[in-house]
Amino acid sequence: MDAPDASDRPPAWAHPSAEVEPGAVLGAGTRVWRFSHVAAGARIGADCVIGQNVAIGPGVVVGDRCKVQNNVSLYAGVVLEDGVFCGPSCVFTNVTTPRAEINRKAEFKPTRVGRGATIGANATIVCGHDLGAWCLIAAGAVVTHDVPPLALMAGVPARRIGWVSHAGEVLGADLVCPRTGDRYAERPDGLRRVINLSGFGEDRPEDSSEEQSASVG
Repeated sequence: MDAPDASDRPPAWAHPSAEVEPGAVLGAGTRVWRFSHVAAGARIGADCVIGQNVAIGPGVVVGDRCKVQNNVSLYAGVVLEDGVFCGPSCVFTNVTTPRAEINRKAEFKPTRVGRGATIGANATIVCGHDLGAWCLIAAGAVVTHDVPPLALMAGVPARRIGWVSHAGEVLGADLVCPRTGDRYAERPDGLRRVINLSGFGEDRPEDSSEEQSASVG
């Protein structure tokens, strides 16, 4: 679904108690709520919601239509692609072996969260890993390795316990989304959608199939 033109959106807004430093970029329609801090050099896309007591550091990139819930800190090296949901108090780390008395700012590791991903409340994302598009990280999970697209992750450390659809529904053995009817198939590199009845989300060119073409043509 195409985003509305920027001219149709209201300007970015920040609550009076929030601090948005000069040099931070907020896209049209983005809202920053109470007691949050957006550092200079951070870039936040359009139509985002930044909840209460959120800290967004320099160099952080947040895509369009993201929701960052209360008490989340995004450090340098974190990139959220479009449509990412960060649940309340989820945690991103920036170094793997921190010490209060040792400066390790040069050792920050990047963390990229793919489009449409959901991170549950109080989950921890250990730095240096990529979260695949549309994955779902359960509340309280601790992610210690890369996550494939559409994976359902839970536990400490997090393990894949299933798959989810683009609409966020847990898929059964038939790999059909109960909300949209979209159909998926397991392949050696993970899960791929083969029939998109909803029109929601994006598929890479290699995700298309004759079956999908026939269903929409």
